[in-house]
Amino acid sequence: MKNKYLRLVVLLTLIVSCNNTKTEIESVSTLNKEEKPITSFKNKKIQVFTTAENTDLRLQKTNELTFCKANQPTEDQVSVFVNENKTFQKYMGIGGAITDASAEVFAKLEPEKQEELLQAYFSKDGIGYNVIRTSIHSCDFSSASYTYIEEGDAELKTFSISQDKKFRIPMIKRAANMIKDHMVFYASPWSPPAFMKTNKNMLLGGKLLPEFNQAWANYYVKFIEAYEAEGLPVWGVTIQNEPMAVQIWESCIYTAEEERDFLKNYLGPTFEKAGMGDKNIVVWDHNRDLMSHRANTIFEDPEAAKYAWGTGFHWYETWAGGEPMFDNIKSIQESFPDKNLLFTEGCQEKFDPTQYQRWSNAERYGNSMINDFNSGVVGWTDWNILLDETGGPNHVGNLCFAPIHADTRTNQLIYTPSYYYIGHFSKFINPEAVRVSTTTSRSTLESTTFKNIDGSMITVVMNKTDDKITYNLIVNDNKVSIEILPHAMQTLVY
Repeated sequence: MKNKYLRLVVLLTLIVSCNNTKTEIESVSTLNKEEKPITSFKNKKIQVFTTAENTDLRLQKTNELTFCKANQPTEDQVSVFVNENKTFQKYMGIGGAITDASAEVFAKLEPEKQEELLQAYFSKDGIGYNVIRTSIHSCDFSSASYTYIEEGDAELKTFSISQDKKFRIPMIKRAANMIKDHMVFYASPWSPPAFMKTNKNMLLGGKLLPEFNQAWANYYVKFIEAYEAEGLPVWGVTIQNEPMAVQIWESCIYTAEEERDFLKNYLGPTFEKAGMGDKNIVVWDHNRDLMSHRANTIFEDPEAAKYAWGTGFHWYETWAGGEPMFDNIKSIQESFPDKNLLFTEGCQEKFDPTQYQRWSNAERYGNSMINDFNSGVVGWTDWNILLDETGGPNHVGNLCFAPIHADTRTNQLIYTPSYYYIGHFSKFINPEAVRVSTTTSRSTLESTTFKNIDGSMITVVMNKTDDKITYNLIVNDNKVSIEILPHAMQTLVY
């Protein structure tokens, strides 16, 4: 009778330990001491970090749990499945753009706020950015249009980056100095100088005149030389920001064939001749909707493809209320597996100073990042890392949100939910991690997983619904039950 009683106690203990779903702000000390940790993971515990709407939780550790043996999941359970044995692309990093606007706002802050911003983005105590994008001369997020040469100087004799030395380069240097390793610094042009274009205007589209193909290719080389002379190693360039959009700001149109021919006949050979064959050239740099046509046209041409590192893209195909076109990314990854995919720009448009904490902005980031990475993307670049209380400055009034805003009237930094959602990836996933197979049993949850080179696993889970959801994280033949709050993001570290 005594032995029977003991067996019953042990059985009840095991049942409780494998079905314990109380995860919200639970102390480690309350964990069942009798849980049997799995043996297939070096780290036996799983740490849960949470950001959630209508709470104070912002990238906060909310729980520490222990895996137990997984049973066959049932149809009424919600599950996230991770197969550690199936790995995919290598992760390059996450970051944002230091534009003229960001740098000008940064310069208006008091020194302690400048340091706070840099720490928030680029330190491991912050969210650990290692990617920086910038523009080649001006873009819409500059206070005015400008180039690095005098108008008409096709020989580039007057080339100077003195304008960038006022605000932009000092800020980029300070950020770069905080990135310990794996820095990716790249640049994109919005428009050639006006005299090189068909419309004689840096704004409103127009095309590069054929007689200036070589001069424009030389311009990229001059830019790289000038920035590297400042101690900023340039990882690469994109050929043209948004080459199919006629904008009221700096813009230039390239058809797929025109971009292909500029790459293979001018930019690629010019880089090689200048000893810059190691610089990475990214094509397209526009939305997901037309990216397959661009990739097909360029990568099917061996002479052009040999110069291309991969495809860059933005998310603004959703501007008219459409859905993100993630299948187009997957198609390129399947068609050209030797080429890379890089998210080069995204922001929440139509700035409204009453909506800094609008949660749907953050969920747009979460949805894009999870699905982009699951589609084969190696790196992800936000747009402006800092804007002011007007959503600018911007010389054409194209104002938008940033993850952090500065109220220059009060010297205050305003952290939006988007900052924390990005941090659920960038703070925990390290460069050279590999993506791991991850799926969910319900569309109410979205998830992706990476494995760092130290063996730690990082699973990110997002809940966009109005309900708490209890789900099983099943990794190989082990599981843990977790609760995620409504409109929340979790990072699971194990």
